[in-house]
Amino acid sequence: MNTVNQTAKVLDFVAPVGRENLAGRVYEELRTALFEGRMRPGQRLKIRDLAAAMGVSETPVREAVVQLARERALRLEAARSITVAGLSLEQYLELRTIRLELEGLAAEGAALRAAPHEVEALERAHATLVAAEDRAEPLAANRANWAFHHTLYAAAAMPELLSLIESIWLRNGPMHAFLYPDARPAYPGRHRHLDIIEGLRARDPHATREALRADLTEGGANLVALLGRMERDVAWAAPA
Repeated sequence: MNTVNQTAKVLDFVAPVGRENLAGRVYEELRTALFEGRMRPGQRLKIRDLAAAMGVSETPVREAVVQLARERALRLEAARSITVAGLSLEQYLELRTIRLELEGLAAEGAALRAAPHEVEALERAHATLVAAEDRAEPLAANRANWAFHHTLYAAAAMPELLSLIESIWLRNGPMHAFLYPDARPAYPGRHRHLDIIEGLRARDPHATREALRADLTEGGANLVALLGRMERDVAWAAPA
């Protein structure tokens, strides 16, 4: 197997892209990989390897990477090296505070505007998520979780709000790579996604918003605890 094929096999979190509008397609592929938690915080990549994995030249990859670095999702380093940006616990909690407001507003809008086929899409995404968790398939679970949330927020029909939410998910998505098996979401009662769907079916903006906010806080509690442990371990291991 030649080097190009080996690289393409190793970087299986991205897919080959078509030849039309290459920079845009590369950007969307990398963006989706970030949204879905297919890349881990601190993961190091090279433009050459990404280009080989996606079957394109380095130029559109470089353009996409520069754009994502501007959006603080990636960090550019020397020798064409790229690092997936992570979040400290403090940053994660600050962004979650913002998400509670923005995503809560989108949930309210969705309760007023979601069409039946969008609610059905949410039900399918949730079922896919639960099945993936039961099969211990983290990539499929994170993909389904993003599909659920993005479908919910898009249903609000507020494109400017959706754009703001996506900008935060670009930075937050890679943190979801830590969820399985170390910080799997857990809830004191039933899964909050079911409460969100129930709120949508009832056309109840308040109930949908509160279910979404509970999903972010309860579902992310194990991740917050994990980030705290990771930061304490780093501090403990640091030289005096």
